[in-house]
Amino acid sequence: MNDRSDLEVRHGTRTIDGDTVFYREAGPETAPVLLLPHGYPCSSFQYRRLMAALADRWRTVAPDFPGFGYSGDPARFGYDFDAYAIFLERFTDALELGSYALWLHDYGSQIGLRHAIAHPSRIRALIIQNGDIYADALGPKYETIRRFWRDPSPANRAPLEQAVSEDGFRAEFVGEVDDDVARRVPPDLWKLHWPLMDTPVRRALSVGLMEKLKANLDWFPRYQAYLREQRPPAIILWGPKDEYMPEPAARAYLRDLPEAELHLLDDAGHWLLETHFEVALPLVRRFLGKVLH
Repeated sequence: MNDRSDLEVRHGTRTIDGDTVFYREAGPETAPVLLLPHGYPCSSFQYRRLMAALADRWRTVAPDFPGFGYSGDPARFGYDFDAYAIFLERFTDALELGSYALWLHDYGSQIGLRHAIAHPSRIRALIIQNGDIYADALGPKYETIRRFWRDPSPANRAPLEQAVSEDGFRAEFVGEVDDDVARRVPPDLWKLHWPLMDTPVRRALSVGLMEKLKANLDWFPRYQAYLREQRPPAIILWGPKDEYMPEPAARAYLRDLPEAELHLLDDAGHWLLETHFEVALPLVRRFLGKVLH
């Protein structure tokens, strides 16, 4: 029988390379682990409901990346995908997490897969939710970023800077789904998170990560090779109302993981845990019950 406190989300900090990192955790310390790297423009807050709902059988752990949420802004941190992958390694080492299932979403998919390539023996399974690693399946919203990659002029950089704003964050969360679906998304996601991100350092690093996505494209074949060669058990949960990562981006995973479960959640978008939680949760629990026990 689990202690009652195991079923609640706990909040704490760890010192990683001398810097303070905030993280959330739920479930018994002896239970199998699900690691939850977050996406942009969010933090570990995006997993709050999921963590509580899995705590009866699994230990879930979700850090805030440096420069996001309640973690610090270390001056010597690299703020690129390599630096975040190294951070994930140091964080899991600090918590003595030996092996785990890995949730891949948004930037967390690219950071998580770099971590998986470096430590394949740690990865027991993948849960893939709207994470882009196939260049030929990227959606139309990438065109604004591509325009900057082709010509990094101030005029082409301006839309990236404008996106790092409260209105820009709101658009990320509700801008692509139908109104009835958007009403399910709590405004806390941008109203509470934007004040944490509205500093010169954090605005700059957010724009910088968009710029560095170009170099990240070179990693796409390596991510795909990892999937093809390691064949981790995987489930793909996807909101197709996503103009960065539409339905073809989900189906592309089946090229390298033909045995993966694919679930397209109809009118869901990029943030399906906010809008389709009751549909997604049973799928996640059933999958984890098979691969993580």
